[in-house]
Order: sequence, then structure tokens, then C-alpha cells
Amino acid sequence: MSKQRLDKLIASQGAYSRSEVKALVKARRVLVNGSAVSDSGFKADPDTDEIVVDGKKFGYSEFVYIMLNKPKGVVSASNSPKDKTVIDLLPDDMRRSGLFPAGRLDKDTTGFVLITDDGDFAHEILSPKNHVEKTYIAVLDRPVSKEKQAEFEKGVVLADGYECLPAKIRELSDDGLTVEIKLKEGKYHQIKRMAAACDSHVNELERVAMGALELDRSLEQGECRYLSPEELALIKLEK
Repeated sequence: MSKQRLDKLIASQGAYSRSEVKALVKARRVLVNGSAVSDSGFKADPDTDEIVVDGKKFGYSEFVYIMLNKPKGVVSASNSPKDKTVIDLLPDDMRRSGLFPAGRLDKDTTGFVLITDDGDFAHEILSPKNHVEKTYIAVLDRPVSKEKQAEFEKGVVLADGYECLPAKIRELSDDGLTVEIKLKEGKYHQIKRMAAACDSHVNELERVAMGALELDRSLEQGECRYLSPEELALIKLEK
């Protein structure tokens, strides 16, 4: 990339504000190629220059992609006047301007939320024409009959008359109350509405995969981590 002002460049990653970067530069705690910089307007290229900020090597990313294991009670939004959001769960060193959840989970649904600031990538994976598959584990109050399961495969018709795209449902427990559901669209409360159309009610719901990328089970609820380019590619594939 081209050279940018240090204060703007470093602040773009979210760990420091521009005023904090200026203070670090003034204290000679920012090095470029081994030499302390005295002017926060000094221009550097993170692709070709080694930048060290307060003793740590500076890593630049144009966009970030974060896997969050969302707990209940948190809304899938960038900000909310009354509720804790998925962005609020990010540690300070992962926060930067422009982050948003790529797709939403209901407030009481848990599991995989992708957080990014890459609008083009989010649009690509959320666009109905691309039909990226999402996988959920649902706990129901009563089993879905074999006849209703067949309707899932054809496309459930909701109470308002909307005909869903074909989806997959697979029993995971002997009593039929725990099921895996895979679908390629994301209408409001869709799985709950699909279950209701099949004479059942969702008691618990967790998203466990987007495309072929599964939720990292080492992440406790509320924890998150960056995704690698290889993991990002899996989102566009089916399991």
C-alpha cells in the first residue's frame, strides 16, 4: 500500500486513538525501521517499513474478520441504546471503527457470529443469490414428524405464506428433540417460524457453522478470535 501518516495508520487498527499515537511519538516510543520518529505526520508503508509501537511490532490489516461465540442476551448490532452488543464483547485491542456483525442472530440465540469491517465480503456471503449455508443445532419441545421433515426438504411454508428455500433437518437425539438444521437464507426468526409451521417450538438455538467453517469450540461464550484467510475461504463452501 502507499505511505500514510503514522498517526492515521496506527489509529486505524483500533488499539490507539490518533491523540494517543501523537503522545507515543512525542515520547519517542514509535520506531520506523529501528529509528524513533519525532513527527506523528511521518509517512510509512506497513508493507515495506517495520513499525514498532511501544515495544510491539505493528501489524496492519485493511480489514479484519472475527469469529465470536455469542452468548444469550446480546444483540447482533454495532450499537444499541439499551442492550449489550456483539461489538461490546470485543476486547479493546480488537476494536476499530466500522466493525459490524455480518448477519444477525436473535438475542436469545447463541453461537457463531462473524464480525468484520469488510462490507463487500459481508454482502457476498449474505446475498441471497450466493446462498451461503448456515448450520444450527436446535432443541425442540416436540419432535418434527417425518412428514414435516419432508416439508423442510421441499421448503416450509410459514404462517404468513412465505415459502422458504429448501432446508435440511437431521435428528441428533433418539427422542428427536435435538436436531441439526441447515438453511441458505436468513429471514427474521426463520428457524423458530419454520419450527412453528411444523407444530414445534424452539427452546434453544445455536449457530454452529457458516458454510464449511465450524464454530471453534475452544471459544467460551463471549470469547472471540481472528480468522485466517484459509478459514474465510471455508465460509463460501458447504460442509
